[in-house]
Amino acid sequence: MTPRTTPRPADGIDASGATSEAASEAASGASEASFDASGASGASDVFEDLESYDDVPERLIGYPAVFHALGIGSCAVRTVLDYGCGPGKVATRVVEASDARVVAVDLAPRALEIARERRPHPRIEYRATDDGGLGFLADGSVDAAMACFVFTGTGEIEDLHDLAAETHRVLRPGGRFAVLDANPRTTGIRFSTFRSGEPGRVYTKGERRRSRLERPDGAAPLERVDHHWPCQTYLDVLGKAGFTDLDVHEPVLTHASALLGPDPAEAGHPPFLVVSGVRR
Repeated sequence: MTPRTTPRPADGIDASGATSEAASEAASGASEASFDASGASGASDVFEDLESYDDVPERLIGYPAVFHALGIGSCAVRTVLDYGCGPGKVATRVVEASDARVVAVDLAPRALEIARERRPHPRIEYRATDDGGLGFLADGSVDAAMACFVFTGTGEIEDLHDLAAETHRVLRPGGRFAVLDANPRTTGIRFSTFRSGEPGRVYTKGERRRSRLERPDGAAPLERVDHHWPCQTYLDVLGKAGFTDLDVHEPVLTHASALLGPDPAEAGHPPFLVVSGVRR
């Protein structure tokens, strides 16, 4: 996914969220890759870095919860909007799990370049948006919509309202929109491959927070700054856009998986938040 607003790199942010020279020096010496949505990542390509992140908890817990909420695989869901598709990983999983067509939209040209090169599919249409708008989609033209890890990458509440309103416009009546993000109620917990926020910190609405993605094979972790949105914000944003039948789901790992190792935090703490609503 690519945020609506470019998150700042993590270098220079101390535990209080303030920038300082000492924090900058500490971060730069930690050999962690910081990145933003423009594609700048120290000396590397942010989206190439993200390609190396093994999204095991997302695959086992987060994406299945979204697919279930949207009815992916049912005959009623023929066209799916993937808003903030990034390099196309989730869109690819949709077409692998169903016969649906996916309109995969992103702000970042580099993300779409990778998606088209590495994940082409006859039922995925990758589209660029310059301002977050979906003018290339008619009213009521998609059956279901999702935004995975887009809200936390967006720093302005007005942008969240615009995103939800535009998604509401392009959904058909009865279509559901599902938002997937790291769970704001488990901020600071070290999950198998990621941690959102610093342990012991309490974050306010929209506050910047340091998040960390672990990479396999000893590669340096990816560290970024995203934004903390309480669960109520998701409900408020979807409700204001006109969505009804709002649902909040906090899935946990329900079966053991060797991919997450013994006693994973995901079994006792919900790593993700899925909030969805229906266009009437």
